[in-house]
Amino acid sequence: MESRCENCIIRQFNSLRAMSKEELKQVSDSKTTRTIKKGEPIFEEGDKLNGVYCVRNGVSKLSKLSANGKDQIVKLASKGEVLGQRSVISQESTNLSAIAINDMEVCFIPKESINNTLQKNPNFTLEVLRHMAHDLKEADDVIVNISQKTVKQRMAEAFLYLQNNFGEDAEGYLALTLSREDISNVVGTATESAIRIISEFKKKGLIQTSGKKIGIKDERKLLEMVEGF
Repeated sequence: MESRCENCIIRQFNSLRAMSKEELKQVSDSKTTRTIKKGEPIFEEGDKLNGVYCVRNGVSKLSKLSANGKDQIVKLASKGEVLGQRSVISQESTNLSAIAINDMEVCFIPKESINNTLQKNPNFTLEVLRHMAHDLKEADDVIVNISQKTVKQRMAEAFLYLQNNFGEDAEGYLALTLSREDISNVVGTATESAIRIISEFKKKGLIQTSGKKIGIKDERKLLEMVEGF
């Protein structure tokens, strides 16, 4: 069931909200909705993109492959985020891969719609700039975290981030379940280290686990750890 951009609530979260009715109609006429299965790529590092992807449902991990063959996850993108904006505007290949963490629904918007609006609508251009500036700030934070915080601090911070951004399920576990490998790629450490720290956190009563699921038991202690107390 195709939904029209004009009636889509999700666009309130991104730069499309600055488009006029007419511009939204053009985008809506040109977009296609795609279903991406868990584990499938939306695009891969080095791809040339012919448009951007607006996330309607689900979560994607944006990651970069390092020289040692390990992924570094730089961002988790969920409902309302637009993927591929930077590549389309700069006309460069993507420097990140976007892989579905769970089943996703995305809208593909051809680059012509974006570029035409950028040239005609200064409000839209400003919104896009704002979002890119925000992404840059987040990337800066990732760099500072990896260079200045210990692996345990980054792990505690990752769990709190997942709780704040994606919430908890009815049993009190984090609603977004990441594999141990994904957790290690968010934190920037070896998978074995991540597994070891998770069991240490569990022993100390900071978190609880059930299979792949992780739940926060002592939020205050995790916060203190992040702050370096």
